[in-house]
Amino acid sequence: MLETNHPGDVVIRIRGLVNAFNGTVIHDHLDLDVMRGEVLGVVGGSGAGKSVLLRSIVGLNRPESGSIKVFGQETAEIDPESLRGLQLRWGVLFQEGALFSSQTVAQNIQVPMRRWTHMDQALMDQLAAMKLALVGLPPDTAHKYPSELSGGMTKRAGLARALALDPELLFLDEPTSGLDPISAAHFDELVRNLQQSLGLTVFMVTHDLDSLRAITDRIAVLVNKTIKVGTIDTLIHDKDPWIHEYFCGARGRAALSEPAKCPTDVHA
Repeated sequence: MLETNHPGDVVIRIRGLVNAFNGTVIHDHLDLDVMRGEVLGVVGGSGAGKSVLLRSIVGLNRPESGSIKVFGQETAEIDPESLRGLQLRWGVLFQEGALFSSQTVAQNIQVPMRRWTHMDQALMDQLAAMKLALVGLPPDTAHKYPSELSGGMTKRAGLARALALDPELLFLDEPTSGLDPISAAHFDELVRNLQQSLGLTVFMVTHDLDSLRAITDRIAVLVNKTIKVGTIDTLIHDKDPWIHEYFCGARGRAALSEPAKCPTDVHA
């Protein structure tokens, strides 16, 4: 699990983040630090802005105000060349894989290579094969199209693309949604093994309590337009009704290794 970090180990630093759509505030002066080498799980109710937060960090959503620094660089003020260098240091697995249906799996994995590098085709083919092996997919997957893949294989192919350029930081958006419990558990194990072997920092948006328990070091809960961060052991004692119900309701208790730790009175 995550070792003690120092101030210089902050990979993502968010201060005073405000996101709003059509006059509705989603995030109201949100602060968050993501530490190098950790798996941070991000949870929240429907409409809490989990994916909006991820998209804001990677530059797909422009916040109303606030500061987002990734690897110490302010993303809103960065010049195009520096932004390109920054984007090379992270990979993103979007929900449902987001593979291009008209391209083979190998071609999908090679999309970042074509965009950001000048590799020849032979080298890209070799690297695509390596990434497929890294995520546990057989070699013949390279020539298949997304429509020929199962849900679990699609997630793994999307993960292989996210890892195409050997990133330091990995964003996962609902990586186990739509998977059966066995496939979800295998994917969790894959993520943890990759994080440890590659030294990744992982920012994972999820609703899966089993994933939170299995692989996260800390959990960030989006609630009441702001954020609370802790571990399961600390968050089960939070007095916010949504957080209490999430971790100590019937489904939450079933996912806990020690459900008896849940307080019986959230207002106590």
